[in-house]
Amino acid sequence: MGFDPNTEKPEIDFPGDNPPSELVLEDIWEGDGATAEPGNIIKAHYVGVSWSTGEEFDASWNRGEPLEFQVGVGQVIQGWDQGLLGMKVGGRRKITIPPHLGYGERGAGAAIKPNETLIFVVDLVSTNKPGAGRSFGIR
Repeated sequence: MGFDPNTEKPEIDFPGDNPPSELVLEDIWEGDGATAEPGNIIKAHYVGVSWSTGEEFDASWNRGEPLEFQVGVGQVIQGWDQGLLGMKVGGRRKITIPPHLGYGERGAGAAIKPNETLIFVVDLVSTNKPGAGRSFGIR
């Protein structure tokens, strides 16, 4: 089946309480496509929210294009590299990332404060082995 292009941008509720100190993964729904493995080239739609404010700081949905990168090799923050592995195409996962797996003490510009816990809701659109030249998004 794979990713449904009619899927709508998710809303993230303000979490309140104390942020977790470790990576927290919560499958909102599991996909039925190929699984993201280390080194795969993936495309993912996402919404990112700061834990402390509940404010959205970034969303691929707003640009109309998913983010494409090689997972598990350090092209993105550690929380993404760890949090997307094992996810199946067509799935939606909430990933709560503590500062040491995000942007740490440096933050990221004005949008992400130093030592900020981040919440992402990610939809896995596709996953491909490098150089394969074909999509593993649909079985």
